[in-house]
Amino acid sequence: MNKKSKSFWILISVAILLIIMFLAGQTLSLFNWDLTVDLGLQESEEEVGKVGIAFLKGYAFGDTVFYIPLLLVGVIGLIKNTRWGHYSMFGALAISVYWPATVLYAIFIERTAITLQPDKYVSFSILLPLIMIYGLWGMWYLYWNGFGLRKT
Repeated sequence: MNKKSKSFWILISVAILLIIMFLAGQTLSLFNWDLTVDLGLQESEEEVGKVGIAFLKGYAFGDTVFYIPLLLVGVIGLIKNTRWGHYSMFGALAISVYWPATVLYAIFIERTAITLQPDKYVSFSILLPLIMIYGLWGMWYLYWNGFGLRKT
């Protein structure tokens, strides 16, 4: 068995953390929106309006059907050292760059339409760029360390 690097385990650990975070915030919201709002995992109608809720529910659906499975398959596949794990994780990491960029742009370009609680502007300004950096770093890591994979 190949010894995995510290960077490899950082990539995997953050992906597992994101899976847990998205199951709690996104997947749960598909079944009980009000609970996720009460837990502070989703925004209220007062903050983003009815159209905002529709878009957030769309993101929740897309994350549940595509992003979470890509992350999960990526984690399993990378641990098993498979080509499909590499490709799945790369796709999930690309999404990890895209979605925070769209959310950050939306909340800062339309401050009059999206009136979040002040602490969310601070937390989003820290957390979302970190997720984007993770996605960019992860793609770079996979690109440079993707050789030597089994052909499966």
